[in-house]
Amino acid sequence: MTMNFKTISNGEAILIESIPHLSFDEFSAQASEIVSGGGKVVQFFAFQVDDTIRLMAVLRNDGLLVATCNAPETYPALTVQCEPFHMFEREIAEQYGIRPEGHPWLKMVRYHANCRGVDDVFGNDYSEDIPGRYDYYSVAGDEIHEVAVGPVHAGVIEPGHFRFNCIGERVLNLEIQLGYQHRGAEDLLLKADRKRLPFIAENIAGDTSVGHSLCHAQAVEALSGTQTDDGAKIIRTIGLELERIANHVGDLGALSGDVAFLPPANYCGRMRGDFLNMSLLLCGNRFGKGLVRPGGVRFPMNDDNRRDLTARISELKPQVKHTIDLLFSTSSVRSRFEGCGAVSRSDAERLGLVGPAGRACGVVYDVRRCFPTEQYGRLDIPENAEPTGDVYARAKVKADEVMQSIEIIESLLQNPVETSVVDVADMTLAPDSLVVTLNEAWRGELSHCILTDAAGKILRYKVKDPSFHNWNGLSMSLRDTGISDFPLNNKSYNLSYCGFDL
Repeated sequence: MTMNFKTISNGEAILIESIPHLSFDEFSAQASEIVSGGGKVVQFFAFQVDDTIRLMAVLRNDGLLVATCNAPETYPALTVQCEPFHMFEREIAEQYGIRPEGHPWLKMVRYHANCRGVDDVFGNDYSEDIPGRYDYYSVAGDEIHEVAVGPVHAGVIEPGHFRFNCIGERVLNLEIQLGYQHRGAEDLLLKADRKRLPFIAENIAGDTSVGHSLCHAQAVEALSGTQTDDGAKIIRTIGLELERIANHVGDLGALSGDVAFLPPANYCGRMRGDFLNMSLLLCGNRFGKGLVRPGGVRFPMNDDNRRDLTARISELKPQVKHTIDLLFSTSSVRSRFEGCGAVSRSDAERLGLVGPAGRACGVVYDVRRCFPTEQYGRLDIPENAEPTGDVYARAKVKADEVMQSIEIIESLLQNPVETSVVDVADMTLAPDSLVVTLNEAWRGELSHCILTDAAGKILRYKVKDPSFHNWNGLSMSLRDTGISDFPLNNKSYNLSYCGFDL
C-alpha cells in the first residue's frame, strides 16, 4: 500500500494544507497498517473546520506521521484491528458524538455531553449530571464477588473508581473509571486569553508542571517563529530532570512504605523534599511553576545558583545511591516486588504503554532519545529497559533514571549558563498551521498539539498526558493478582487523575 501520511518533526510548525487529506477508507487502512506494523498512536482526535468534522492522526515509528480525513457519523472501529486506538476512539465518541462501530468496550471517558449537541452515542441522559450511570464489565458465577473502591478516597487524592471482579482474593479484572472532575482544561486552552495559556498549561497536572509548560512553550515558539537561546535550553532541561528525580524518588519511598521497609521510605521522603527545593532555587516554586515560558525561561541561572545546585546535588548523589542499594538488596523487598503485577511486552505494546511503565516491559522508547528537544540531542540517553514488567522492573527503571538524571544535571552545571529571561507575551501565531510537541515527562511521552485557523487563532488544542496510555497498564497488572497487591502496583505506576481528566 502506498503511504500518504506526511512525515513531520517534533516541534515543527507546518501548514494544514500540506497535511494529506485522505478518504476515510484510505485514512483508516493506512493508520491501521502503520500501527499494526509496530507504529504507535501519539494523537488521534477530532476537530471542526466550518461545518465539517475531521479526524487527525499523529503516529510514530522512526518519525512522526500525520494525516487527516473527514469524519463519518459512524465508522468501523480501528480498535478492532489495532488496540492502541482504544481510548482515543472512546474520547472522540464522547467529544463529538461519532460512533466507532464494533468497538469492544465503548463507554465514556470523562462523562460529559459532546460539544456538537448531537445525540449521545452512549445512550446517556445528561439532564442529571451524575457520573457513573454506565455498565461495568462483569464476571458471572456464584463464587464471583465485586469490590468497589472510590471515587471518594480516604486520603488526599483525586477521585477515581476502581472495581475489582474477584474470586476469593484473586483479581480476575480491574476496571478503572475516571473523569469525575469535569475540568475542561482543553476548552480553557482554546478559549482563554492567550497570555493566560502558560499558566493553564503548567497546571494541567501539578506534578508535571515543567513537562506540560515545556510542551506548550515549544508549540507556541514553533507557531510564532521564536528562537530560544542555549542557556534557556539548559535551564529547561535541568528543570525537567529535577521534576523527574523528585517524582521517582517519591515513588521509591512510597513503594518502600507499602512493603513496610521504613528506612528507605523516610530517606526518600526527605530527599524528595531536597530535590523539590532545588526547583525552588531555580524559579521560586518547588514544582517548577513559572520557570518555562514561550521564548525561554523567566529566571536566569547565575554562578552562585549554579554552584549551589552543584553542591546540593553532589551531596545528595551518594545518599540516593545508598538508599537505592539498600532497597534493592533487601530480600524481603525483592520478594514482594518480583513477579508482582507483571505485564508482558506484547501486552505493553498493544496497550501503548509509555515511560517507565513501558520500559519496565522491555519497550525501550524514550522521547529524549528518539525525538530530542532542548539539550537532549547532545546527551547520551540509555535505553534503560527491564524485561520482567513487574513492580520490581518499574521500581528499577525509576531508580536507574534517578541516577542518570543526576548525572545529566551535573554535566549541564559544569559551565556558566547565560540566558535572556522572558515574561508572558502575546505572540502572533502562524495561520492555518499545525504543530505537535513531544517530551519525555517523568511518566512518559507527553504531547501537545495546536491547530490554528486562518486568523492565527487556536482552532483546536489537544493534550495527551502519558497516563492516558498507562491507566490500562495498571488494570492489566492486576489480572490474576491478589487484591492486597493493588496498593503496591498502584504506587509502582503512580498515574495522574488530573492529567487524564482534561
